[in-house]
Amino acid sequence: MSGQDAYGPAPDAAAIEGIARDTIARLPAVFAAHLGDVLLLIEEEADAETLAALGLDHPLDLTGLYHGRPIGEKSSMDSGAMPDSIHLYRQAILAEWVETGVRLDDLVRHVTIHEIGHHFGLSDDDMHALEDAVVD
Repeated sequence: MSGQDAYGPAPDAAAIEGIARDTIARLPAVFAAHLGDVLLLIEEEADAETLAALGLDHPLDLTGLYHGRPIGEKSSMDSGAMPDSIHLYRQAILAEWVETGVRLDDLVRHVTIHEIGHHFGLSDDDMHALEDAVVD
């Protein structure tokens, strides 16, 4: 009997998106106010071009990615730029979930906040404090 049979089907993209959106909804208002135009995308895995740009060899090595410029680096001259986006990679998240035994909601919350932190140009310590602020 495989792990999937023993525990049911793996969480789908909608389940991961639900956890990520719940995390965003729990952010302090000062952060949430600046995320309205940021796209949240749940993808199966990072594409080869993204992996190559980051110097990664395997799609399971990347659980999330922020595409865009941190708020502090934005300029009024940025018109025409693609919208900022947060990409969560389902297969890599599921692999880390199985490997580490961390609760799925905790893992997705961590990855989501880490990528949001890049949007705001936060340090790792600031990201951890933000994560603590949204924990149940």
